[in-house]
Amino acid sequence: MRGTVVICEGKSQSNGKVVQSISEEWSRLIQFCQKLGYGEIEKLKIQDGVPVIADVVREKVKFT
Repeated sequence: MRGTVVICEGKSQSNGKVVQSISEEWSRLIQFCQKLGYGEIEKLKIQDGVPVIADVVREKVKFT
């Protein structure tokens, strides 16, 4: 997925949804979480309202 991602923020009278775009940084964080599948992000640095770096990321593996 590339470019701007849209999210639903609220409701409007025309179609019931208000669409707001998110930054490329947020899109990358969402993609990272999807690829991680199962794990933890312990320290996430945010600057000027966007994610900058994830300091501690743990991937967990389930064997069941």
